[in-house]
Amino acid sequence: MIGRRARHPGLMLVAALAIVTGLPTGGAASRSTVDDLQARVRAAAAGETITVAPGTYRGPLVIDRPLRLVAAGAVVIEGPGEGDVIDISAPDVTVRGFTIRGTGESLDRENAAVVVTAPRVTIEDNRIEDALFGIYLKAAPGSVIRGNRIGGKDLPEPRRGDAIRLWQSPDCFIEDNEVRDSRDLIMWFSNDVTLRRNRVSGGRYGMHFMYSSDNVLEDNVLTDNSVGAFLMYSRNLTLRRNVLARNRGPSGFGIGLKDMDGLVTEDNIIIGNRVGVHLDNSPSEFDVVHVWRRNLVAYNDIGIAFLPNVERNRFTENTFIDNVEQVAILGSGTLRKIDFAVDGRGNFWSDYRGYDLDDDGIGETVYHADDFFENLIDRSPRMRLFLFSPAQHALEMAARAFPVVLPRPKISDASPLMRMVEPRSQATASVRRPGSFAGVVLLLAGVACMAPALGRAERRLATAVRSGGSGRR
Repeated sequence: MIGRRARHPGLMLVAALAIVTGLPTGGAASRSTVDDLQARVRAAAAGETITVAPGTYRGPLVIDRPLRLVAAGAVVIEGPGEGDVIDISAPDVTVRGFTIRGTGESLDRENAAVVVTAPRVTIEDNRIEDALFGIYLKAAPGSVIRGNRIGGKDLPEPRRGDAIRLWQSPDCFIEDNEVRDSRDLIMWFSNDVTLRRNRVSGGRYGMHFMYSSDNVLEDNVLTDNSVGAFLMYSRNLTLRRNVLARNRGPSGFGIGLKDMDGLVTEDNIIIGNRVGVHLDNSPSEFDVVHVWRRNLVAYNDIGIAFLPNVERNRFTENTFIDNVEQVAILGSGTLRKIDFAVDGRGNFWSDYRGYDLDDDGIGETVYHADDFFENLIDRSPRMRLFLFSPAQHALEMAARAFPVVLPRPKISDASPLMRMVEPRSQATASVRRPGSFAGVVLLLAGVACMAPALGRAERRLATAVRSGGSGRR
């Protein structure tokens, strides 16, 4: 029974009958009807706290007044396998500490574990299982989604719903959540949202933005998705200190940009993806410049892939290590107005063959991305079949022996750095020893590219990122 209601004479009679008939009466084995919990919600005064005793309670549950619903132990709210499980239509509601499971499977009805249609709602420290959509905010500004563990239904990826979806819900905080095997964590028409210290794996888009501006993504770990973060049709986004690793689906982008304007990307670790960064018409406005600073881009099939129409991106103090192809231009054309050095500071390139005479940390010769075979791949992607083959080595040897056949450089860095630049990330700070950033790079490469036997190293990396950054708001 729940709190003081257990003293009600009618409930005492139910308990007595249960003892006679042998039915369970309490503890983790108890099972209550929805009316037990729904009746308490209906009877609660605005602002009241309802503490729910351990047990399993059948949904759906409707919360239509401001209150705090707090689990006292192992409490399950279980839906009937159709529709939503918890529907919150009142402002200033908190739901904390529950296991919520058992939604329907209707994508057109967007069946969700928790649906919120009111402002300033907090969904915190819950475990969501067997849910098509996890937490769905519809016109719910000022809400907080924090510390939840969200798992989707055992369905093929095209039939899954989103773990967290925001629709017209600005000024929200999404932090410290763990998402596995869902579809997307997506923002639609939702400005001024902060996403911090979330871990997302096994989905389609780890984080997905559509028409959502002035958002901040920091200290998130996005791994083993089809795409790490896809940013589309939005303005003024900041990506800071995120880890984007092993995103290798059909697109396989660590970071994908489409018609984005106003982007600052710094101190991210982008490692082991099919394409580290993919840029398509970003920025799209003529007076906007994007800045890429102190990012580690390593061990990807392609480090950065540009569509030929991309302009006005500036790269400085980034570290590019052993990407199979450091820079690619997808299709015919020549890049214009792309700066790989800012204020005399370029980037570190692991394949740079220059030297530093005056020991100022800047190479004396220009770095050119002019590999003959890479240019063949850019023009004809099917040539990728011959990567690392004797044919590739023969062509590259011939190009070096007869420089007249070398292609025009795809990009040039006039001030290449002689030493790697460490991202200002809690991930590297927690696993390195003084002066051993190169060792950190090797560790991250192993985490990104090797078998699941290195899962403990990955968890250490994720824990380090999750524990860093600013405190909760």
